[in-house]
Amino acid sequence: MRLTICLQSLLSAAALAVDLSQYALTNTGSIDGGNTFPGVSRPLGMVKLGPDLQTGKDAYSGYLPTGDFIGFSMLHESGTGGAPKYGVVSQMPIVGPIKNPLSNAMRAMRAAPDFTEVGYYRSSLKSGALVELAASAKAGMYKYTFPKGSDGLNVVVDVSHVLPSYRGMGLEQHYLGGNITVHKQASGHLSYTGFGTYDNGWNRAGPWTVYFCGRFDAPATYKTFLGADKTSDKLVAFSQEPSYQSNKARLGAVFTFKQTSVVSRVGVSFISAAQACSNLDREITANTTLSKLRQETRDAWNSQVFSKVTTTDTNKTRLNQLYSALYFMHLLPTNKTGENPLWKSQEPYYDDIFTFWDLYRCTTPLLHILQPSYYEELLRSMIDIGRHEGWVSDGRSSFANGAVQGGSNSDNVFADAFIKGVRGKVNWTEAFASMVKNAEVVPPNNHDPRDATGSTKEGRGALPDWLQHGFITTKFARSVSRAVEYSVNDFSLAVVAAGLDREDGFDKYLNRSQHWRNQWNPDMKALGFSGFLGPRDSKGFIKQDPLSCGGCYWGDKYYQALPWEYSFNAHHDMAHLIKLMGGAERFVARLETTFKPNVASGNAQFGHTLFNPGNEPSFTTPYLYNYVNRQDLAVRRSRFVAKSYYAPKPGGLPGNSDAGAMESWLLWNMIGLYPMTGQPYFLVGSPWFSDLTINLGGGGGGGKTNKKKEKKQLVVKANGGGEDRFYVQSLKVNGKAWNKSWVTWDDIFARGGTLEFELGPHPKNWTTGVPPPSMASLSPDQASKLAELWSQGKS
Repeated sequence: MRLTICLQSLLSAAALAVDLSQYALTNTGSIDGGNTFPGVSRPLGMVKLGPDLQTGKDAYSGYLPTGDFIGFSMLHESGTGGAPKYGVVSQMPIVGPIKNPLSNAMRAMRAAPDFTEVGYYRSSLKSGALVELAASAKAGMYKYTFPKGSDGLNVVVDVSHVLPSYRGMGLEQHYLGGNITVHKQASGHLSYTGFGTYDNGWNRAGPWTVYFCGRFDAPATYKTFLGADKTSDKLVAFSQEPSYQSNKARLGAVFTFKQTSVVSRVGVSFISAAQACSNLDREITANTTLSKLRQETRDAWNSQVFSKVTTTDTNKTRLNQLYSALYFMHLLPTNKTGENPLWKSQEPYYDDIFTFWDLYRCTTPLLHILQPSYYEELLRSMIDIGRHEGWVSDGRSSFANGAVQGGSNSDNVFADAFIKGVRGKVNWTEAFASMVKNAEVVPPNNHDPRDATGSTKEGRGALPDWLQHGFITTKFARSVSRAVEYSVNDFSLAVVAAGLDREDGFDKYLNRSQHWRNQWNPDMKALGFSGFLGPRDSKGFIKQDPLSCGGCYWGDKYYQALPWEYSFNAHHDMAHLIKLMGGAERFVARLETTFKPNVASGNAQFGHTLFNPGNEPSFTTPYLYNYVNRQDLAVRRSRFVAKSYYAPKPGGLPGNSDAGAMESWLLWNMIGLYPMTGQPYFLVGSPWFSDLTINLGGGGGGGKTNKKKEKKQLVVKANGGGEDRFYVQSLKVNGKAWNKSWVTWDDIFARGGTLEFELGPHPKNWTTGVPPPSMASLSPDQASKLAELWSQGKS
């Protein structure tokens, strides 16, 4: 084993000499509903510099494949939905005279398709202007090449620019006011500083302010402007005043140049314009070239992200998928440490969490493995937010909580980290207190038009029913899906309570974690199966078609999944769920029906199956076969999903990226494992590569690197594999023959380890061992003993 690890270390070192960033396709998932951000960014970087386009529909990341350019702005998000966010601190090159910089005439059409790669973005405008972009963590660079022989070579800086929304749900962003001040440098070149204040977006945020500091490398004249977003020239006032301030009236400046090549450097901050200038001058100096900045970004991705997972495989398609997925799962959340304007703290600060409902199943467990330092910082940030805001919310952006779609899933993130041994500087007493508050205190209703029945800002809005009845009535929206999620959240509390020696808490919340059973209607029937999670009131169950969820939206009984799908989601209580579904054989038959094509359902979208790869409640379903030792079917179904709905191309995601959630699901599939969040278990799949080395420790975060941790690796090897040879024939874990469909954190991640697969073209019954334990399905005494083992790192 030691020889194998040494060999893999040498191979990993060799891989570092290769520019792995060449394999990351930064436009993957940018069209057809993936909503990924194709611009430039550092790993978890604050600045995401890219284009904003408009076609009359929402551009969540700023980018659309068609439409007109309306600016190139500094802040974006990737793979978010609900409503666009950011698109602020904007510039736009305009060729020709400008009468009204805010009119529709200032929009620009494409002259050629955009080009994007790690660290670099390029757009060609029909005006003849070429825009090239590069970025650091808190600053960005625009390089403009204007057409020769043209008059009026302008850059419009629009302080009031935001990404618009057309959904009509009250989620559109607003510019609330700002300032721009133009400065003349000793060199004769111009710079500018200022700020803009905005609100709203997908999390219905209150007002927030971003400060900026821009510098040009060429002489220019300027005009500041103030006005309304109309076509009439008279509605815009120009001035030579060096400083302009507005309250809601749109605001900016027009800079006019004589030379055809202009570089603009811009820093941003949420603290002050002075800090924005400091960020700029520290990260992008005056002599920094665009090519140098591009290379620095590629180096950052290679060292901080891509080098964490290496292989000797040369299949370009698989490499594209591997490194593209790694790229997009590292764009959010945003590391805004040092940029929190709300309170002073020595703790890290992470923002733009979209949302733990999306991320807790696959993304946060993978961040723990790949970025342990960043991950610990994220946990500390969550606790610090709860300390100052009162709640750790399911979603957060622009320093505001919001967008709780189901349960309080920060609880699941905490439980997963705790049970897998994260300690460091994490204050687990405070973390558990935040979990208890979610479980016991009804949050104030923020009167979100999407759901007026309870809070969508934080906590558990349907908690009154949960505490009174042990189920959720249709008095509350999303009643059924929230019931199963609240059960999982309570299980998370039980896990942490056990580890903190709070026996009363363990007993209480383990019991509450079984309350999803009160939502189980044995009389609901579909496709020859009986028993599904169904809606009810205080008098009993309400009739419900298991194959329909209405709109599957905020005001419905189920959120983003069918009753059929949600009925598989009590992942902490699988043994009891299998019993309710009629035992192992019927459980397998129901799972098989989930993937059967041409099933009649008003909500079926993907090949007319009941399985929806584009929404998170379906993520775990292909792997549930492992609970009845049909690992072969788990591999068959999960591999089919990955190969059918994912591809290294702009339309290569099955739905909205959800801030990298889709990409992290794919990464687990490629590794050959699947995490059961909040439990120390990983279900065994089938790896894509003949070899894969995952570096498990150190690097990338704000803390000191532990050199011993850097040497920890998980080495995955697969013999005999191929596109049609993916069934597991046998498995060795750390050199020992294995007959279980699951492994534990302690087996392969706590100290590193090896997985050696033999693959073949036909299924083989090798999983003859015990299935994964289901703590919530055990007797209280058995559950307590298992919880004690978990807390000791034994599972």
